[in-house]
Amino acid sequence: MNKLINSPESVLDDALAGIAAAHPELAVDGEGRVIARAGGPRPGKVALVSGGGSGHEPLHGGFVGPGMLDAACPGEVFTSPVPGQMLTAAKAVDSGAGVLFIVKNYTGDRLNFQMAAELADEEGITVETVLIDDDVAVQNSTGTAGRRGTGATVFVEKIAGALAEQGADLAAVTEMAKRVNAATRSFAVALTACTTPAAGKPGFELPDDEMEIGVGIHGEPGRRREKIRSAKDAVATCMDALLDDQPPAAGEDTIVMVNGLGATPLIELYVVFSEVADVLAAKNVTIARSLVGNYVTSLDMAGVSITVCRADADMLSLWDAPVNTPALRWGAEPGRGRGSA
Repeated sequence: MNKLINSPESVLDDALAGIAAAHPELAVDGEGRVIARAGGPRPGKVALVSGGGSGHEPLHGGFVGPGMLDAACPGEVFTSPVPGQMLTAAKAVDSGAGVLFIVKNYTGDRLNFQMAAELADEEGITVETVLIDDDVAVQNSTGTAGRRGTGATVFVEKIAGALAEQGADLAAVTEMAKRVNAATRSFAVALTACTTPAAGKPGFELPDDEMEIGVGIHGEPGRRREKIRSAKDAVATCMDALLDDQPPAAGEDTIVMVNGLGATPLIELYVVFSEVADVLAAKNVTIARSLVGNYVTSLDMAGVSITVCRADADMLSLWDAPVNTPALRWGAEPGRGRGSA
């Protein structure tokens, strides 16, 4: 196992120390394992809290900052954070206006965030929850009951985060988060498995000449395996699945993310984006905003996920709102092709 780590046991603690050193604008609680905005809560602002297993960076800690999350709870690699972390985060960022938990649809995340919400209620903190379930590859997979939560998490955190930054109340922020999730679909393919530090070997066997169609971000199986094909053919498979499930209308605006799973070169991601753009153009669907890069990864997995959101005018306006986090950073000028700094 060739990895730049000190030991499998210390990976998360060492990474949190690095985040703290690199980003003084964040308050990193290494012992409690919470990443929050420095300076405490802003009076009257709804707080957004998310989290999940580590190994998907920059999700979620890389999206803490003005315009997105108020706090994130990192668990061990591919392991849900515990309710105590979420309660600590909620208490640290609650201003009295309530807290929105953004939860990917994995069994451990759902159970632990639910327990944390109950504990927060006992502390007098109002919590609402939105469940992210955008992956159309499978209805049920390892650790889930229903669709897995993947790329839509970034869209929900950005758009709902912007609305909260503007002073909307908890009900409005929650409703917007649910709208974005409902409007978004994702699909992924993998060319290699990932290797967790603790296991020291690939999480599944995938022959060199095959690809996993519909893979999950923890290496969960997808719909099937096929021989590796061209980018055009692979994208066609992904887009067929996305558009069959929720076809955008001709002339409709979309936000599209082509996301690397950890070990895919950026040049290949742009090849994929070109193919995605061709598919949507053929259907007279507009790509109004886009992201290309690594946003929801799976350690060192080679592969790509494609996320398409049917975006209305409110969503686009909130997408364009300023954001300043380690992984997403832009100002007030509207434009297409927003990405990480």
